[in-house]
Amino acid sequence: MIKKAVFETSTGIGGKYPEQCGAEIAMVGKSNVGKSSLINSLCNNSKLARTSSTPGKTRLINFFKVNGEFYIVDLPGYGFAKASKTEQKSWGGLIESYLSSGRLSHIFMLLDIRHPPTEEDKMMFRWILYYGVPFTLVATKADKLAKSKRAAAANLAAKLLGAPPFAIPFSAESKQGRDELIKRIGDIVAEERKICIKSESAIDITQ
Repeated sequence: MIKKAVFETSTGIGGKYPEQCGAEIAMVGKSNVGKSSLINSLCNNSKLARTSSTPGKTRLINFFKVNGEFYIVDLPGYGFAKASKTEQKSWGGLIESYLSSGRLSHIFMLLDIRHPPTEEDKMMFRWILYYGVPFTLVATKADKLAKSKRAAAANLAAKLLGAPPFAIPFSAESKQGRDELIKRIGDIVAEERKICIKSESAIDITQ
């Protein structure tokens, strides 16, 4: 259960990340794919992450502390056509720097269920594989398709991305997929907690 979620901090290129706190689960996807809406739905707070109909709204890494024990992280959207080449390169560097930081426990990569993955999506997925970050694929805007077509469309998007052919259909409007994603987050947080306990035990033994 997500009982409390608060905005912690934002950071850009060269900025400091907050002190590590348990699991760190990041949301990534192209501009306007629905990252903020997903975060708000998961945390049951429509005003937590700012949403906008204008693509490219998120330009920093935003950290939200959840239940006082782990972070949900909103990464800048990529593939915003109206952004300058310099700005797009800056966003890419910001995301790649974070992926390589060693902080991430898991990443939720969002795909628009209505469209094939873009070249930017495929590049992002290659980055995720390169840095060895565990991932879950989420096919957003599922309410835009008939219920009978959602699972197949989500899985096809994953396959076209080059991943195992499975993605979780999600809709911020109907809440489809929310419970499944909440459970996934619970499993990630519990696993991270086990790792921390083992690490602390190993330190105690060596002292």
